[in-house]
Amino acid sequence: MVTKLGFFVVGVFFVFLMAFLWSSDRKKIRYNYLALILVVQVALAYFFLRSSVGESIVGVIVVGFDNLLRCAANGTRFIFGSLTDMDGGHVFFFAVGMPIVLMSALIGILQYLKILPFTVKVVGFILSKITGMGKLESFNAVSSLSVGQSENFIAYKKILDHLPANVLYTMAATAMSTVSLAISGAYMGMLSVDNGFDPKFVIVAMVLNMFGAFFVITVINPYEKSEDISFDNLHEKYDEEATEKQSFFEMLAEYILDGFKVAVIVCAMLIGFIALLSLIDVVFKSIFGITFTDILGYVFYPFAWVLNISSDQVHLAGQIMGTKMVSNEFAAIDLMTKHVSDLSYHTKAVLSVFLISFANFSSIGIIIGAIQALSKNAAVQVARFSLKILYGATLVSLLSAVIVGLVV
Repeated sequence: MVTKLGFFVVGVFFVFLMAFLWSSDRKKIRYNYLALILVVQVALAYFFLRSSVGESIVGVIVVGFDNLLRCAANGTRFIFGSLTDMDGGHVFFFAVGMPIVLMSALIGILQYLKILPFTVKVVGFILSKITGMGKLESFNAVSSLSVGQSENFIAYKKILDHLPANVLYTMAATAMSTVSLAISGAYMGMLSVDNGFDPKFVIVAMVLNMFGAFFVITVINPYEKSEDISFDNLHEKYDEEATEKQSFFEMLAEYILDGFKVAVIVCAMLIGFIALLSLIDVVFKSIFGITFTDILGYVFYPFAWVLNISSDQVHLAGQIMGTKMVSNEFAAIDLMTKHVSDLSYHTKAVLSVFLISFANFSSIGIIIGAIQALSKNAAVQVARFSLKILYGATLVSLLSAVIVGLVV
C-alpha cells in the first residue's frame, strides 16, 4: 500500500507539473478546487471498485450492457446470419461496431423523452459546484459523455460565435477527454471477461475522466467565471428560436442511421490507422532496425512508469499508450488484447482506464471539423490551440489511471 500511495503522489504531481508547464495563467489556478476534485475522484474510485454497494452498482451496469450487446447481436445476426459467428463470434464489425446502432437508438429515445437532457442538467449542476466551473462548461462535459465529442457541439451552435477562446478550450478539452455512451458498449465488448479483461473499468474511466478534465483544465486553462458567458444568459440571448419537434419514429430512424454511420466510420478509421501503423513499422524496421511502435514504447515509458507498471511490462504498456495517441483507442485496445497474457491485473486495469477517452490526433480533426460546420470563427480559435487540447486530454487519461492504480 505504501508503494501504491507513493506512486499515486508522484503520479498526481507529474500530471500537475505537466499541466502547470503549459498553463495560460498560473496566478489564476484555484488550488482549493484541485484538492476537492482529487478527493472526489479518489472517493468515487474507492466506491466503485472497493465498496460492496459500488461494486454491485457497477456489476448491474456491466450486466445491463452485456444484455444490450446480446440484443444487438440478435439484430446483427438477423441480417448477416452465420457471418457473425466467424472467428469465434469476434469479428470486429459485428461484435463491436454493430452494437453502436442499438446504443444510438437508446440515446435517441432518452433524448426524446427528455430523460437525458434532465440528467445532463442535474449532473452538470452538481459538477459545477464541485469543480468551480460555470454551468456551460459543466453541462458540456456531461452532454459530451451523452452524445459524443462531435455531435455535442450542435447543442451550442447558436452561442459558439460568442464564446471566448478560454471557454472554447474548456469545451473542446472536456469533449476529447470523455467518450460517448453510444460507443461505450463497443469498449466493453473488446474489454470483456472473455478477452481477459474487466469491463467495469470502462465505467470507472468514464466517471473519473469527467471530473479529471476539470482538474487539468483548472491548471492548464484557469479563468474566472463571468456572467456575460453564463449558460442561462447566452441561451436567453442567442438560442430562443423554437424548433419543430420530430415525431418519435422520425427521431428513432435518424438515430439508428447515425449509429450505423458511426459504426462504419469507426471501422474505416481502424482499417486505415492499423494498416498505416503496420506500414510505418515496416519502413522504420527496414531503415532504423527498430519499429515505430517500439519507439513509442520508449517515448511513453515515463507515463507507464508513473502508473506503477512492473519493469517487464512497462515498455509494452508504453507502446499501447503511444498507439492510442497517434491512432485511436480502438487500435490501442486491439494491441492490448493481443498481449493480454503478458499483462498483470494491475497493468490491465490502469491501461484500460487510460485508453477510454478520445485523446488522439484524429480527434483534433473531428472536433475542429464539427465546430467548423457550425462556426468558422470558433473553429479558427480551436485550431490554434489544438495540440494543447490533445495534451490536456492525455493528462486527464493519465490522472484517471493514476487514481485507479491506487485502488486496485
